[in-house]
Amino acid sequence: MKNITRAAVATVAACTLLTAAPTASLASAPATASAGGHQGLQATLDQAVTAAGLPGAMAEVRNDGATWFGQAGTADLNTGRPLRPQDRFRIGSTTKTFVATALLQLEAEHRLSLDDSVERWLPGLVDGNGYDGSRITLRQLLNHTSGVANFAVADQVSKDFQGLPFLQHRFDSFTPRQLVRLGTSVKPDFAPGTDWRYSDTNYVLAGLVIEQATGHSLAQEITDRFVKPLHLKSTYEPTGDDTGIHGPHGRFYSKLGSMDAPTLPEYDVTELNPSWGYGSGDLISTTGDLSTFFQALLAGRLLPPAQAAEMFTMQDPGNAWIPQSHYGLGVASLTLSCGQVWGMGGAINGSWSYTFGTRDGRHLLSAEVNGDWADSEQWGPISVFTKELEAEFCGSTGA
Repeated sequence: MKNITRAAVATVAACTLLTAAPTASLASAPATASAGGHQGLQATLDQAVTAAGLPGAMAEVRNDGATWFGQAGTADLNTGRPLRPQDRFRIGSTTKTFVATALLQLEAEHRLSLDDSVERWLPGLVDGNGYDGSRITLRQLLNHTSGVANFAVADQVSKDFQGLPFLQHRFDSFTPRQLVRLGTSVKPDFAPGTDWRYSDTNYVLAGLVIEQATGHSLAQEITDRFVKPLHLKSTYEPTGDDTGIHGPHGRFYSKLGSMDAPTLPEYDVTELNPSWGYGSGDLISTTGDLSTFFQALLAGRLLPPAQAAEMFTMQDPGNAWIPQSHYGLGVASLTLSCGQVWGMGGAINGSWSYTFGTRDGRHLLSAEVNGDWADSEQWGPISVFTKELEAEFCGSTGA
């Protein structure tokens, strides 16, 4: 976990994301974005390597049925091989979009309500130390207004997973209920429904509710609801203590959250135990599979209108999250210089990724970098993705 107090919280890194911009919607791709053959996007991928010092960067674009793939740098510092469209990677908090969509589908099936309390589905699990699960709704879990503290800030996690100790503890195993107990060992951030704060514990609880409501594992529900119907060939949730990545993949590198990245070595963190990411950040996928999933979600093929409206009802996190962003139920919107895009991003040790597109799903960008540091303040992973989105959707040169 790339300094888990920062990376396990998906894309809540201390990097500047966006400057102030208008909020017009991007219904479909501007002509300037695709007329030049993605030169601006390719230039940004190149700069992710040359300016940010990242090992490699790749992106897939889908626009009205056409697909483009670009990459820069390498998937493996030892062999120098390029990144490939079929390369799998850990998607971090984009896992949350799958979990939120599954929970909303269960509501559409009348098997639960987002107004249900956590206590109704998980009796006694969120109780004590200032917590009362009967006052927290499933909706508040999904939109991060529950007040449940992030397990990433618990003393044990901070001690074992910050900096060099991560290398010793990255194969430690956690159960979902252990993660909840770590989260609730910290006092609530606020009373339910009164504020906003990103918390992975919320989605651990959401995953447990899905299991309780269906009688199936979360991995099985994700497979049955998304992997099989959408023919996602490379998406899966690791089970047990599966520390590797099945199928084609490169290597993933970390500088362990140091703010002095240029002077530190890159540690290969490809193998780790992702059990701490249950429900919140453990899925493995590809740029192509993520494009397919978000295309279906944004186009309205995964949720009925009522549940889609709930998912895309956005909260304003203010300064508590990424600037110029809003958060719905497992999805986010970002304001670019030419309008808004919708999707989600994720971070986990050694891998950062974004998938965002127009609200109709016709134009999408899915991108990943296989390093989790910034060699300059201007070129952190989040700023890399911002420049990529500007290049693709607004026609920026990426400079």
